[in-house]
Amino acid sequence: MTSKRPMRYEDAGVNIDEADRATSKIKRLAIGTFDERVLTGIGAFGACYSISSMGVQDPVLISSADGVGTKLNVAFQMGTHNTVGEDLVNHCVNDIAVQGAMPLFFLDYFAIGRLDAGVAEQVVSGLARACKANGCALIGGETAEMPGMYKAGEYDLAGFIVGVAERSKLLQPQAVEVGDVLLGLPSTGLHTNGYSLARKLLFEVAGYTPAQRLARLKTTVGSELLKVHRSYLPAIRLLHDNGLLHGAAHITGGGITDNTPRILPLGVEAQVQVGSWPVLPIFELLQEVGHVEQAEMLRTFNMGVGMILVVPGDEAERAAAMLEQAGETPHRIGVIAKAARSNAKPKVVYV
Repeated sequence: MTSKRPMRYEDAGVNIDEADRATSKIKRLAIGTFDERVLTGIGAFGACYSISSMGVQDPVLISSADGVGTKLNVAFQMGTHNTVGEDLVNHCVNDIAVQGAMPLFFLDYFAIGRLDAGVAEQVVSGLARACKANGCALIGGETAEMPGMYKAGEYDLAGFIVGVAERSKLLQPQAVEVGDVLLGLPSTGLHTNGYSLARKLLFEVAGYTPAQRLARLKTTVGSELLKVHRSYLPAIRLLHDNGLLHGAAHITGGGITDNTPRILPLGVEAQVQVGSWPVLPIFELLQEVGHVEQAEMLRTFNMGVGMILVVPGDEAERAAAMLEQAGETPHRIGVIAKAARSNAKPKVVYV
């Protein structure tokens, strides 16, 4: 059987005119993040970026890719699309900042079943806002309309970041020493991890709705869950540039338990003092609703600590004071101690 009329791409669910409208809006937002190092405009097959003016003698490029995960489901339910881009960029910035990198540029991947130029503009507005705040350029990406792949009103969002560091100033595990102090910096909430469990507990077990306001959260459930994953780049750079940083761990999926060992050398352990920082009300609520064991909470959520900075023991007070002057609220949450065996894999021990 053949069609009785000429078929168009739109008959398959792809609206080229809407894509053109979205591209026009996205282009304007992206260009607002450009600086003199961006050598191509939006629309080229590949984006070009020059690092010749960075002043780095022995440059090492550091990259990372990530997504927003099931936090997007909350955004769909709330009809709020202008913050998930910030979540994505800040998450990626943190991932390379902990290795000593300054972000250079960012590329996104936005895939949707049926393209809505207004929704695309909201998503990219968050990307552009965070890129500008972190000093990196949103130099390109992919907007894909894929009918049949996503439900109506749903999309996926992922990104790729590239940064640069001086080879001699890379943050590596061998810099961490016994006696170093762990300073925890507060998170804004769940950031971008643990949402599959959080949504199950809050929406299925407890029966809350996204629009329901809870006094203990001082906001609605949906607004609490959509709090933006913050960037720790300024705090990391402050200590790193002043020679006060031995290591930094971004507390994402796996919590304090699984992320802290990633920056430690063999033969040491991170002794973390439970109760040494304020746990946010959202985590207390989740634990109560699901009767979740403490060990599971610490491996699933950040529990109120979004970044751990490892500083020299004899400089801990100075480092904390510098962070406080910069508007941070650091908490002394533990120390680096010698493990029982010199070749033991690093781990977190809660005390």
